[in-house]
Amino acid sequence: MSVYKYSAKTIKGEQVSLSQYEDKVLVIVNTASKCGFTPQYKELQALYEEMKDQGVEILGFPCNQFGGQEPGSAGDIEQFCELNYGVSFPMFDKVDVKGEHAHPLFTYLAEEAPGVFGSKTIKWNFTKFLVNRQGEVIKRYAPQTSPKDIKKDIEELI
Repeated sequence: MSVYKYSAKTIKGEQVSLSQYEDKVLVIVNTASKCGFTPQYKELQALYEEMKDQGVEILGFPCNQFGGQEPGSAGDIEQFCELNYGVSFPMFDKVDVKGEHAHPLFTYLAEEAPGVFGSKTIKWNFTKFLVNRQGEVIKRYAPQTSPKDIKKDIEELI
Protein backbone atom coordinates (compact mmCIF):
# COMPACT_ATOMS: atom_id res chain seq x y z
CA MET A 1 0.00 0.00 0.00
CA SER A 2 1.10 3.53 -0.70
CA VAL A 3 -0.28 7.03 -1.19
CA TYR A 4 0.33 6.59 -4.92
CA LYS A 5 -2.91 4.66 -5.38
CA TYR A 6 -4.95 7.76 -4.51
CA SER A 7 -5.95 10.71 -6.62
CA ALA A 8 -7.28 14.13 -5.71
CA LYS A 9 -8.57 17.26 -7.35
CA THR A 10 -6.18 20.22 -7.43
CA ILE A 11 -7.31 23.63 -6.28
CA LYS A 12 -7.76 24.46 -9.99
CA GLY A 13 -10.16 21.50 -10.40
CA GLU A 14 -7.87 19.06 -12.21
CA GLN A 15 -8.00 15.42 -11.07
CA VAL A 16 -4.44 14.14 -10.52
CA SER A 17 -2.97 10.86 -9.36
CA LEU A 18 -0.58 11.04 -6.44
CA SER A 19 1.56 8.61 -8.43
CA GLN A 20 2.93 11.72 -10.14
CA TYR A 21 4.84 12.30 -6.89
CA GLU A 22 6.54 8.90 -6.98
CA ASP A 23 10.13 8.98 -5.74
CA LYS A 24 9.50 12.23 -3.82
CA VAL A 25 9.43 12.78 -0.08
CA LEU A 26 5.99 14.19 0.72
CA VAL A 27 4.58 16.30 3.51
CA ILE A 28 0.78 16.08 3.30
CA VAL A 29 -1.08 18.61 5.44
CA ASN A 30 -4.71 19.61 5.96
CA THR A 31 -4.88 23.40 5.99
CA ALA A 32 -7.24 26.26 6.84
CA SER A 33 -7.12 30.00 6.19
CA LYS A 34 -8.71 31.21 9.42
CA CYS A 35 -6.96 29.05 12.01
CA GLY A 36 -4.50 29.90 14.75
CA PHE A 37 -2.02 27.67 12.91
CA THR A 38 -2.52 29.41 9.54
CA PRO A 39 0.87 31.20 9.84
CA GLN A 40 2.41 27.75 9.31
CA TYR A 41 1.82 28.38 5.60
CA LYS A 42 4.88 30.66 5.78
CA GLU A 43 7.02 27.90 7.31
CA LEU A 44 5.67 25.29 4.90
CA GLN A 45 6.54 27.56 1.97
CA ALA A 46 10.05 28.19 3.34
CA LEU A 47 10.57 24.44 3.78
CA TYR A 48 9.32 23.83 0.24
CA GLU A 49 11.61 26.46 -1.28
CA GLU A 50 14.59 25.07 0.61
CA MET A 51 13.96 21.39 -0.14
CA LYS A 52 12.04 21.09 -3.42
CA ASP A 53 15.23 20.66 -5.44
CA GLN A 54 16.09 17.69 -3.22
CA GLY A 55 12.87 15.89 -4.15
CA VAL A 56 10.52 17.16 -1.45
CA GLU A 57 6.90 18.10 -2.17
CA ILE A 58 4.41 19.65 0.20
CA LEU A 59 0.78 18.92 -0.61
CA GLY A 60 -1.82 21.18 1.00
CA PHE A 61 -5.42 20.05 1.41
CA PRO A 62 -7.82 22.75 2.69
CA CYS A 63 -10.45 21.48 5.10
CA ASN A 64 -13.47 23.21 6.68
CA GLN A 65 -14.27 20.54 9.28
CA PHE A 66 -12.68 22.24 12.27
CA GLY A 67 -14.48 25.33 13.50
CA GLY A 68 -15.50 26.38 9.97
CA GLN A 69 -12.01 27.81 9.51
CA GLU A 70 -11.87 27.27 5.73
CA PRO A 71 -15.18 28.69 4.46
CA GLY A 72 -14.00 30.05 1.11
CA SER A 73 -14.19 28.69 -2.40
CA ALA A 74 -11.19 27.10 -4.11
CA GLY A 75 -10.46 30.45 -5.79
CA ASP A 76 -10.67 32.30 -2.46
CA ILE A 77 -8.31 29.82 -0.81
CA GLU A 78 -5.81 29.94 -3.67
CA GLN A 79 -5.79 33.73 -3.68
CA PHE A 80 -5.42 33.90 0.12
CA CYS A 81 -2.46 31.49 0.08
CA GLU A 82 -0.68 33.29 -2.75
CA LEU A 83 -1.25 36.83 -1.48
CA ASN A 84 -0.59 36.26 2.21
CA TYR A 85 2.03 33.53 2.19
CA GLY A 86 3.39 33.25 -1.36
CA VAL A 87 2.38 29.59 -1.46
CA SER A 88 3.77 27.86 -4.53
CA PHE A 89 3.60 24.24 -3.37
CA PRO A 90 0.71 22.14 -4.73
CA MET A 91 -2.67 22.94 -3.21
CA PHE A 92 -5.71 20.74 -3.62
CA ASP A 93 -9.44 21.26 -3.51
CA LYS A 94 -11.16 21.37 -0.14
CA VAL A 95 -11.66 17.91 1.39
CA ASP A 96 -13.04 16.28 4.51
CA VAL A 97 -10.29 14.58 6.49
CA LYS A 98 -12.48 12.68 8.96
CA GLY A 99 -15.91 11.16 9.17
CA GLU A 100 -18.23 9.55 6.69
CA HIS A 101 -17.16 11.74 3.76
CA ALA A 102 -13.43 11.77 4.48
CA HIS A 103 -11.21 11.72 1.42
CA PRO A 104 -9.82 8.16 1.09
CA LEU A 105 -6.25 9.53 1.17
CA PHE A 106 -6.78 10.97 4.66
CA THR A 107 -8.48 7.80 5.88
CA TYR A 108 -5.38 5.92 4.73
CA LEU A 109 -2.95 8.44 6.27
CA ALA A 110 -4.73 8.36 9.63
CA GLU A 111 -4.80 4.54 9.66
CA GLU A 112 -1.12 4.26 8.77
CA ALA A 113 0.06 6.88 11.28
CA PRO A 114 -2.32 7.02 14.27
CA GLY A 115 -2.22 10.04 16.53
CA VAL A 116 -2.04 10.34 20.29
CA PHE A 117 -3.23 7.23 22.14
CA GLY A 118 -3.58 5.40 18.82
CA SER A 119 -6.36 7.66 17.56
CA LYS A 120 -7.08 7.21 13.86
CA THR A 121 -8.99 10.48 13.72
CA ILE A 122 -7.50 13.75 12.56
CA LYS A 123 -8.29 16.19 15.33
CA TRP A 124 -7.48 19.63 13.86
CA ASN A 125 -6.10 21.72 11.01
CA PHE A 126 -2.43 21.50 10.08
CA THR A 127 -1.97 17.84 10.99
CA LYS A 128 1.04 16.83 8.93
CA PHE A 129 2.02 13.43 7.50
CA LEU A 130 5.51 12.54 6.29
CA VAL A 131 5.68 10.06 3.40
CA ASN A 132 8.88 8.43 2.08
CA ARG A 133 9.94 8.03 -1.57
CA GLN A 134 8.12 4.69 -1.77
CA GLY A 135 4.80 6.31 -0.82
CA GLU A 136 4.78 4.84 2.70
CA VAL A 137 3.51 6.92 5.60
CA ILE A 138 6.38 7.39 8.06
CA LYS A 139 5.07 9.75 10.71
CA ARG A 140 2.22 12.02 11.81
CA TYR A 141 2.84 15.44 13.36
CA ALA A 142 0.44 17.35 15.58
CA PRO A 143 -1.00 20.67 14.40
CA GLN A 144 1.19 22.59 16.85
CA THR A 145 4.38 21.00 15.47
CA SER A 146 6.17 23.65 13.45
CA PRO A 147 7.07 22.65 9.89
CA LYS A 148 10.68 23.65 10.58
CA ASP A 149 10.75 21.06 13.38
CA ILE A 150 10.14 18.21 10.93
CA LYS A 151 13.04 19.18 8.65
CA LYS A 152 15.44 16.71 10.31
CA ASP A 153 13.02 13.83 9.67
CA ILE A 154 12.65 14.92 6.04
CA GLU A 155 16.42 15.06 5.58
CA GLU A 156 16.71 11.44 6.77
CA LEU A 157 14.46 10.40 3.87
CA ILE A 158 16.14 12.38 1.10
